[in-house]
Amino acid sequence: MSPTTLPAPPEHGHVTFLGAGPGDPGLLTLRAVEALANADVLVAEHEVLDVVRTHARQGVAEVHTDADPSVPGTGTPQLTVVDGASTTAGVPLMRDAAHLVMEAARGGRRVVRAVSGDPGLDTYAAEEMLACASAGVPFEVVPGIAAAVGVPAYAGVPLRDAEGADVRFVDARTASDRCWTEVGASDGTVVVSTTLDSVAAAAGELVSAGRKPDTPMTVTVGGTTTRQRTWTATLGTIAQTLKQGKVLPSPEGGRPVIAVVGERSAAAQRDRLAWFESKPLFGWKVLVPRTKEQAASLSDQLRSYGAVPHEVPTIAVEPPRTPQQMERAVKGLVTGRYEWIAFTSVNAVKAVREKFEEYGLDARAFAGIKVAAVGEQTAKALIAFGVKPDLVPSGEQSAAGLLEDWPPYDPVFDPIDRVFLPRADIATETLVAGLIELGWEVDDVTAYRTVRASPPPAETREAIKGGGFDAVLFTSSSTVRNLVGIAGKPHNVTVIACIGPATAKTAEEHGLRVDVMAPEPSVHKLAEALADFGMRRRLAALDAGDPVTRPSERRPGARRRRSTT
Repeated sequence: MSPTTLPAPPEHGHVTFLGAGPGDPGLLTLRAVEALANADVLVAEHEVLDVVRTHARQGVAEVHTDADPSVPGTGTPQLTVVDGASTTAGVPLMRDAAHLVMEAARGGRRVVRAVSGDPGLDTYAAEEMLACASAGVPFEVVPGIAAAVGVPAYAGVPLRDAEGADVRFVDARTASDRCWTEVGASDGTVVVSTTLDSVAAAAGELVSAGRKPDTPMTVTVGGTTTRQRTWTATLGTIAQTLKQGKVLPSPEGGRPVIAVVGERSAAAQRDRLAWFESKPLFGWKVLVPRTKEQAASLSDQLRSYGAVPHEVPTIAVEPPRTPQQMERAVKGLVTGRYEWIAFTSVNAVKAVREKFEEYGLDARAFAGIKVAAVGEQTAKALIAFGVKPDLVPSGEQSAAGLLEDWPPYDPVFDPIDRVFLPRADIATETLVAGLIELGWEVDDVTAYRTVRASPPPAETREAIKGGGFDAVLFTSSSTVRNLVGIAGKPHNVTVIACIGPATAKTAEEHGLRVDVMAPEPSVHKLAEALADFGMRRRLAALDAGDPVTRPSERRPGARRRRSTT
């Protein structure tokens, strides 16, 4: 049994000091995920919470160590905060986290104390561990990937090779003169943790200590996230490079960076090894006009291409105005009225599932009934419900594709000739007509209504109209009409990607020029097509010797011709 699943004495609780890594949520360890799933209380700074909260169980208490609850997004601590105004005598402040942790643990709860990077390199974690040890509170440590190691890996900067050069790690905020002298005298690789506006000073320290001004240097900000950006220069030119690139001066000069100094960070080497920043949609802000539930797998796919998906629902789902028809159909499902039930969307699955739960039914009610799903996402929703579909289109993931594989009614083999079709109020008649033609009787039931969603926040609307998004994915004609209706028309620098010809036609009717069209009507093929477009765009810029930029970084101008791949 893993230490994170051991029962803790209720009078003492249990604390897990957990390394959340340098920023990419995918870098959490299996042990970290396990500990988060068992936590009663989660203590962390806001930026770390964004990385770990996905794996915490529902209902976990989130305790922010940020002392000022007025800071947007940080929330209000749910436990007592010991701060500068506290009357508690003789208690060190230590960012208040130790006291939050101890109070939660004394209540007999499992506490996860999440820190950025690795707990062993955190400034305060050791003191918090000592506080637990002094109080007799059991604790464990779950290591994480340190920023000084993870960020260079994502930047394409190896720290060692077969020659086995020494690697020195320096925190510029606390480095002594002796430390700079030692690393300056070494010919090994130096990894410096500092801030953007202090990089030039750190480079100067190394030159003063003996390093040659022409020693290669890379500087990475936002490492392991889609905000990552890396500059390549030398110790002597880094200040000029950041100034010419209009990186500094900047209000964001205090952002943490990882700088790597040594031959391993040479430009020619990084050009071949920068795997992360060379992803086809790296840093692209992509608008996905679907609900969070519908967009989950699509957003994951976009992230795998380096994009930053932004989900904006354009359709809201509401119950039917007259629920009696749906109620009769569900009862008929249980009493054996149907041979088949066909689901044409994830929303249809959700509507039937909710009606089942209302009646105290579960997936066992589908026993003896054949189940069809119009596509992969609908099939996944059914499987999550505990139902494995008997029929999913082998070709096109659509109503037409489902009809291609649907068997005709055979009175010898089919004891019942009726199909239950729960669907939206605005669904087309393609499937109904096709099933009737195959000899089936169809109970076409309105399971839910689709209405236009509320407008997104003003900031999002301005980004849509002002060119703040690099691309938008339209997955149906209704998403085009509704997005334009609630948020306005996307700017002409935004890449428009459509799932098929009908959606593309609707986009063009609304004055949009379509740049990308999926080769087949699938949201995943649509994301692939956008990634292909992004890669071709990137390679064209490199071949021309131009900097690789995102569409939102271009000045308004002529749009590209439509791509059908």
